[in-house]
Amino acid sequence: MKTISIVNQKGGCGKTTTSVNLAAAFAEKGYRTLLIDLDPQGHSTIGLGYEPDEMSLTIYDALVNVQIGISNVILGTKVEWLDLAPSNVLLSGAELDLSGIVGREFVMSEKLRMVRDKYDFCVIDCPPSLGLLTLNALLASTGVVVPVQVHYYAMEGLKQLFQTANIIAERFDPCRVKILGILLTLVENNTLLSRQIQQQMREFFGDLVFDTAIHRSIRLAEAPSAGEPVLIYAPKSKAAAEYRMLAEEIVNGSNLVEQIRTLAEDINNDRISAEQTISNKALVRR
Repeated sequence: MKTISIVNQKGGCGKTTTSVNLAAAFAEKGYRTLLIDLDPQGHSTIGLGYEPDEMSLTIYDALVNVQIGISNVILGTKVEWLDLAPSNVLLSGAELDLSGIVGREFVMSEKLRMVRDKYDFCVIDCPPSLGLLTLNALLASTGVVVPVQVHYYAMEGLKQLFQTANIIAERFDPCRVKILGILLTLVENNTLLSRQIQQQMREFFGDLVFDTAIHRSIRLAEAPSAGEPVLIYAPKSKAAAEYRMLAEEIVNGSNLVEQIRTLAEDINNDRISAEQTISNKALVRR
């Protein structure tokens, strides 16, 4: 089972929209898919037609109770091959409940092992923070998709996220997580600023940015109110086509590269090379 976390500590960048519709796109391709709503706001739960406050069991129960597995909280959805592990506001207390547990960072990993043979893909909708819940998701994942709104402040926020990814890779073993790519969201091609930010992102991050971009869309904004992914709500819409393209890009693995580690190695190699050059010049002068 490939587990993909949708992560960005900044809110309003399209994490939940991407989680719901990417999971639906995988399911539409015939992959057995599980969507885990790991945000206490429960928006992925709402986006698939459920009311968070009416849930008797949620992902919170699976995380804090050793007697409850993820399979006990899973619900079916309107989308064939797509299941949901729902969430509600109770999840906001999970970090405190888990704080005294040894190995608390790997609780999600352990829970997912029990269902890994039942699914081809698991998509995790992470909260807008880099706390214990997000850390659990990252350590349980094989890949990360980072949705980024095409605004200047969004670019600045990526630095902290990439630093966190590097720290996790260095300090925790095992850690299989790789950055699959940066997904540009809420794109507006009719504005100069949006086009400029897109160009800057692609120039700076290169192949780390997905070829697919998600454009701002009325149909995409309407779909959650119907409790459906846009692939069901408006299957012929541009937004539905874009999420199908994103799923195809991920399945093909075109961005499945350890880009962050490679960038870090390049920077380190440049530093070493510079130090050696300075040292050689000093020897020549002597």
